[in-house]
Amino acid sequence: MKFLAPIALGLALLSSCSLSPSGNESNSVEATLATYRAYDLPASRPNNPSAVKVKVSLAKQMVYVMEGSRPLLVMPVSIGRPGKETPRGNFTIYNREAKRRANTHGYAYQGSLSAPSNLHWTYLKDKKAGYKLLGTPMPYWSEFKSGYGFHTGWLKPYPTSSGCIRMHENLAPKFFAITKSGTPVNIAQTQPEDTVLGLDIKRPPNADPLPQYPASIRTTNKIFTYHKVPSFN
Repeated sequence: MKFLAPIALGLALLSSCSLSPSGNESNSVEATLATYRAYDLPASRPNNPSAVKVKVSLAKQMVYVMEGSRPLLVMPVSIGRPGKETPRGNFTIYNREAKRRANTHGYAYQGSLSAPSNLHWTYLKDKKAGYKLLGTPMPYWSEFKSGYGFHTGWLKPYPTSSGCIRMHENLAPKFFAITKSGTPVNIAQTQPEDTVLGLDIKRPPNADPLPQYPASIRTTNKIFTYHKVPSFN
């Protein structure tokens, strides 16, 4: 598959993966990655966008995008880890950016971004003088509280983010399409839908063993289209 080769070539530039797979281990990682990237769930467009509401279950790590009693999208997510919990309460999506990049961390480099030298991932506070910083990509950003938003990110079966709500790469563009600025968000420990809609939703493979996409993709706009073309019922 075409995305496997650049991942293998880009391992030396990765900031979040220490794997050096070989032999059967490498084949296993590639198979898991292929299964992860193929993961998808159905979604429907709303009849009345103003009636859409997002409900987040922290206990189940599930999101329910609802139009009244009609589910538009039911998907697993990853939430904030201990000490970096996802905030609870009622919020409103107010800032949306499909090609969002973080402003507190990213890829530091020297020279031109088209041919960067000394490229490495870092926090802004740790960036050395003379380096430029290109923010970590956070595709399909939908902010609901200052510094907190829904965005594309690796999914794991346990809370793992810094408080944001991570969505699978194939589901994030669907979420972005059926919500809007002004969409209300309720985040609670549990939701009534947990025992009705969330029971049979299969999660994607655990992203723990997967290598991060290489810097050659993450430092270009390719990363913002690194997903299936979204389709709707």
